[in-house]
Amino acid sequence: MIDMDAATFEDLVVSELDLLPDDMVDGLDNVVFVVEARPEDGSLDLFGLYDGVAVTERDRYGVGELPDRIIVYREPHLHACADEAELRDEVHTTLVHEIAHYYGIDDDRLHELGWA
Repeated sequence: MIDMDAATFEDLVVSELDLLPDDMVDGLDNVVFVVEARPEDGSLDLFGLYDGVAVTERDRYGVGELPDRIIVYREPHLHACADEAELRDEVHTTLVHEIAHYYGIDDDRLHELGWA
């Protein structure tokens, strides 16, 4: 388990997001990234969540839509990781996993690809 304050963790998430390939993030439209302490149920099992409608399932989407959200949960990450290198790897995996949901890739396919 790692001890890290919320601001430092958020900076780490931003730095990992900046390291993602351009072709992965350039297609994101109307998406915000949010860091929260824990999921609503208080569990430590969920590292991230995509809250929105995948681009593959949208029939109409336009001006005035609330942004989709990709949420990264701080406490589950800190609880699961032993050091900062492991934390960075896990945050990276979480970001890729949730961005994949935006693009319509489900958990089964992510497991096949090694991202879940």
